[in-house]
Amino acid sequence: MAWDDLSRRIRLGEDSTLELKQVLLSGDRVTDPKRQDVADELAALANGRGGILVLGVEDKSREILGIPMDRLDNVEGWIREICNDSIKPPIDADISKVELPNSDGELVPVIVVLVPRSMFVHESPRGYFRRVGSSKRKLATEVLARLFQERSQSRVIRFDETPIPGSSPDDLDPKLVSRFLRPDVELSTTTARKLRIVADDQEGVPRVTVSGALLCTREPTKWLPHAYIQAVSYVGMRSDVNYQIDARDFSGSLDSQIFGALQFVRRNMRVGATKRTGRVDVPQFSERAVFEAVANAVAHRDYSMAGARIRLHMFMDRLEFYVPGGLANTLTTDSMELRQYSRNELIVSLLARCPVPNDEALSRSHIMDRRGDGVPIIFSASDELSGRRPEYTEVDDSELRLVIWGAIESVE
Repeated sequence: MAWDDLSRRIRLGEDSTLELKQVLLSGDRVTDPKRQDVADELAALANGRGGILVLGVEDKSREILGIPMDRLDNVEGWIREICNDSIKPPIDADISKVELPNSDGELVPVIVVLVPRSMFVHESPRGYFRRVGSSKRKLATEVLARLFQERSQSRVIRFDETPIPGSSPDDLDPKLVSRFLRPDVELSTTTARKLRIVADDQEGVPRVTVSGALLCTREPTKWLPHAYIQAVSYVGMRSDVNYQIDARDFSGSLDSQIFGALQFVRRNMRVGATKRTGRVDVPQFSERAVFEAVANAVAHRDYSMAGARIRLHMFMDRLEFYVPGGLANTLTTDSMELRQYSRNELIVSLLARCPVPNDEALSRSHIMDRRGDGVPIIFSASDELSGRRPEYTEVDDSELRLVIWGAIESVE
């Protein structure tokens, strides 16, 4: 943003995409504006076309008063807490410290919060609001229903093809995209549209789609902060921070997340042995089953659930996967082995074209197999190794839990 342009906008006053707030402090604490007032304003902007909140400007006089330099970090932390804790789902805002000239021409620090038009509908402490002109309006029931339909209808089946506000085809990484193009085809907006990794938004502006960000950018979390795998290994049988022996978050493109999580399990699992007919190594978990489980998790999770990430927990006797989103369509935990349904058709299609490095343990040439044999492999490979059938359960209809049991300790 050109900050001199922002100064001119401030002089013109608030409008449908600009909100101004003076900041009053008592020590390190912000006393005005009130936290819930700011949350309502931010949610209203996100539920509309997006916009800008400037902290340190009196809205009536439009005078740039600034924020004390030694309190900037406190105010920044305060506004970040509001974005994360006071709004559901959280708002992914860009918060900047900027110097703007006051009426005397002196540069004073302010905080600028850039709120993108959201893919979600956000609830703030007093309800659902949307920006109308220079004020926020509480959404009537019928208007709220239309807004939910507008922003969530595509997420039921085709959220992975939704264009991401604020993105651009320039955000695509040519090397990552090249995996999905013939050698004689060059990357362009046209070819990206054909792959459906780019699509036009409501204003006709080309944007990277959710699938494009997840598979063709180096940092998908720039737009989808929850799109990563959180992996933790524990020394015992239960989740306890005092017994963590390894922990790591895997971000980046989906294929790099899959292989990163697989390496995490390989690094932390035990390997036993039998000596009945010579020493034979016995891994704690079937690597093929683990690979299929991780691939299925990133391919079929619900990416529209802001704030929810895939969790992988390793214990002495089992692996636990927690995958955001209940089972799609009419699938049940009992029918998963016999039926298939893809929540994210485009993501599955692209993963089916991502090669797997030469790895004998995986028995795959590409990450996904469109025949849908991932779940049967998880069951058969795990059962063969440990003698215990993996268990799928739904948690509150919003999360799928998979338990893969480890091999019993090897005996001499």
